[in-house]
Amino acid sequence: MRADAVVVGSGPNGLVAALALARAGRKVLLLEAAERFGGALASAELTLPGRVHDLGATVLAMALASPAFRELRLPGVEFAHPPVAAAHPLDDRPAVLVHRDLSRTAEGLGGDAGAWLATVGAAARVGLPLMEFLLKPLGPWPLWPPPRPVTLARAARFGLAAALPATTLARSAFRTVEGRAVVAGMAAHSMLDLRSPISAGYGLVLAALAHVVGWPLVRGGSQRLADAMVAELRSLGGEAVSGHRVRRLEELDAPTVVLDVTPRQFAAMADLPPAYRRRLLRYRYGPGVFKLDWALDGPVPWRDPAVAGAGTVHLGGTLEEIALSEAEAAAGRHSPRPYVLVVQPYAADPTRGGHTLWAYCHVPNGSRLDMTGVIEAQLERYAPGFRERVLARHAMGPAALEAVNPNLVGGDIGGGLASLGQFVRRPVWSPAPWRTPLPGVFLCSASTPPGAGVHGMGGWQAARLALR
Repeated sequence: MRADAVVVGSGPNGLVAALALARAGRKVLLLEAAERFGGALASAELTLPGRVHDLGATVLAMALASPAFRELRLPGVEFAHPPVAAAHPLDDRPAVLVHRDLSRTAEGLGGDAGAWLATVGAAARVGLPLMEFLLKPLGPWPLWPPPRPVTLARAARFGLAAALPATTLARSAFRTVEGRAVVAGMAAHSMLDLRSPISAGYGLVLAALAHVVGWPLVRGGSQRLADAMVAELRSLGGEAVSGHRVRRLEELDAPTVVLDVTPRQFAAMADLPPAYRRRLLRYRYGPGVFKLDWALDGPVPWRDPAVAGAGTVHLGGTLEEIALSEAEAAAGRHSPRPYVLVVQPYAADPTRGGHTLWAYCHVPNGSRLDMTGVIEAQLERYAPGFRERVLARHAMGPAALEAVNPNLVGGDIGGGLASLGQFVRRPVWSPAPWRTPLPGVFLCSASTPPGAGVHGMGGWQAARLALR
C-alpha cells in the first residue's frame, strides 16, 4: 500500500491520529511493534484462561470528556459505570465514597461538604467546556469555538486552586481527615510529590470528571475500544499491521509520519538537528509503577462493604501517609507502605471471566524491587483475608512493563514527569510541540500536550497539524 501517512504506534494517541487522517481522506498505514494493537488499551489473559485483564488503562473518564474521542462515535463500544466511581478506605472510620452525584458525595464528607462543593464542585459545574479548555492545545489556531467569557472566568478560578501543591490545597480548604485524604488519593494519580505545584490540579480534574462523565470502563476489556478503532480505520481504507517494529525513519516512505513514541525513542529513530536533539534528551521521565493482576475466587473482602461497589479504590490512609509515600517515590526510594491504586472491574463489568483485580504502586524509575508483598499488605490492611481469595497473580515491574510497551520508559506510565516545567515544555517548549524539525514528521504520544490519559488529544492535535 502506498500511504499518504504512516502512524507508528497504536496507543490511544496513535489510533486517534490514524483515524483523523483517514477520515480526512488520507491513505493511512498504522504500524505497531506489539502483536496486539492498543498500547495502553490492550487486554490479555494474564492469570487464568478466560480471565480478561487490562495491561494498561481500565478506567477511561477522559475518553468520555475528550473532544477527540467524542467525535469518533465508534459502534460496538459499550461503557459501563460502577455504582461508585471511587472509594478511599480509612483505618478507623467509614470509607469516603465519590459518587457520580456531586451532592451525594459532598454529603458523605460531613464537615467538608462545603469545601468539596467549592473546589471539585466548582469545576464539575462548568462541566465539559472546562475539560475541553484544559485539553486545548497551545497553538494559535482555533480547533473549536473559543470558550465563553464565563468559562474563561471559571477556568481562571479553577487555575488558582489547581496551581497549588495538593498538600497545600488539602490543608487550607479541608478540615477533616476524610476530606484531606480523598484529595490526596486523587492527586496521587499525578505520580508527583504532593508538595509540588500543580499536583492539586490533577486531583481536582480527576475528581470533577467523576461528576461530569463518571469513571467508566469498556465492557469486555479496554482492548475492545482499540479493536473498534482499528476496525474503523480499515473500513476507511487504511491498513493496520501489528508485529512490525520501526527502528529508523528511513524505513518509512510517506510524506506524513506521526510517531506515538516518547522523546528517547524518537532520538534513537532519527537524525535530528543537534540543538533539538539536546532539548529532547533533557526530557525527564517520572517514577515507574509496579503492577499486579489477580484472579480471585470472589469479590475483595473489604472491611467496609461500601467499597465493593467502587470501580477504583485508593489505598494509603491519610493525607500525611500518602504524601510521605509519594515523596519517597519521587526521591528515588521505595515506600514500605505505598499509596496503592486498585481497580476492580467486576464492580461494573461481569463479562471478564470472573473476579479480576489489578493494582499498582509508584516506585523509582527503573526499580527492580518486587513490591508484591507490600501491595498485598496494603490490601490486607483494608480487606482482611484478601490473600485467601487469590487463585493466581501476575506481576510486572518497570522492566517488564517497558518490555511490553517501550513508551513506558522505566515503568513511567505517564509518558514523562508531570511537573510544572514539563506541563509547558512537553517535550520541548514550542507553540506547536507536536511538530518536529523534520519536514512532515510529528510526535503525538503522552510526551506531548496535554500529557497522560486516554484522551487521544495528542494524536488529534498532531493530525490536525499534519492536515494543515
